[in-house]
Amino acid sequence: MDLGLRDKVCLVTGSTAGIGLETVNLLRAEGAIVVSTGRSGGDVRADLSRAGEPERVVRETEEMHGRIDVLVNNVGGTDIRKLEELTDADWQASFELNLMTAIRATQAALPGMRARGAGTIVNVSSTAAKRPSTSMPDYSVMKAAMLSFSRLVADLYAKDGVRCNAVTPGPTATGAWLGEGGLADQQGNRDEVLAKVGAGRPLGRLAEPEEIAAVIAFLCSPRSSYVTGAAWSADGGTVPIII
Repeated sequence: MDLGLRDKVCLVTGSTAGIGLETVNLLRAEGAIVVSTGRSGGDVRADLSRAGEPERVVRETEEMHGRIDVLVNNVGGTDIRKLEELTDADWQASFELNLMTAIRATQAALPGMRARGAGTIVNVSSTAAKRPSTSMPDYSVMKAAMLSFSRLVADLYAKDGVRCNAVTPGPTATGAWLGEGGLADQQGNRDEVLAKVGAGRPLGRLAEPEEIAAVIAFLCSPRSSYVTGAAWSADGGTVPIII
C-alpha cells in the first residue's frame, strides 16, 4: 500500500536505534524526506532532554527543507526502579526526557504547520501510560501525561489542519530491553525475564520494532486522515479495551 508520504518532510526524534530507526527506514522507503536525530548520531545531533535543543532541531530541519510536514516524538527511556526510592532529581530527569522533549518539539513545529494549514504529529507513548508499570513508576506517569498532551494538541489545532495521535507500544525487542545492562538484565536472568515478559502478552512475545514503526508510519500518513486525538495500542493485546 502506498501511504502517500512521498516528499513529505518528516522529523523523527530519538531515531538512531530501535523503534525510531525502524520508523526512519520505513518512512524513507515510502519516499519521505526524513531527518533523524540522536545524541551521538543522526542527521542532526542533539540531546533533546536539554531545553532549547528540540527547538534547534526543528529550526534546522525547517532551514534545510523549508517545512516540517510530520513530527514523530520518539525520545524516551527508563530504568527499573522502585517508587519509594525515586528522588526529586529522578522525577525531574524523567520529566525532561520522557515528556518535555515532545512538548518542546511540538510547540516549535506548530507555528509552521498552522501557517500551512496542515501537519501531522505522532507521539510515541507506552502501554505503561494506560496500565502503569510498578517497576517503571516515573516513566509510566510521564507517558500518561504524553497521552493527555496528545489529546490537547489534537483538540486545539484540528481546525488548523493539524492532526495529533499517540502510539502505545508494549515491551519491544530493542536495545532498551535486550542490550547489556538493559531492562531485562536489571530484573534478573535475561532469558528468564524476557520469556516472562513475552508470556505476559496475549500474543506471547515482545514486539519487533518494525511492527511498531508500521503503526507510526500509518498515523503519519494521509491514509489516517480522519484519525486524530487517538492513542493506538500496539502492545500485543496487553491492555484490554474498556467498553
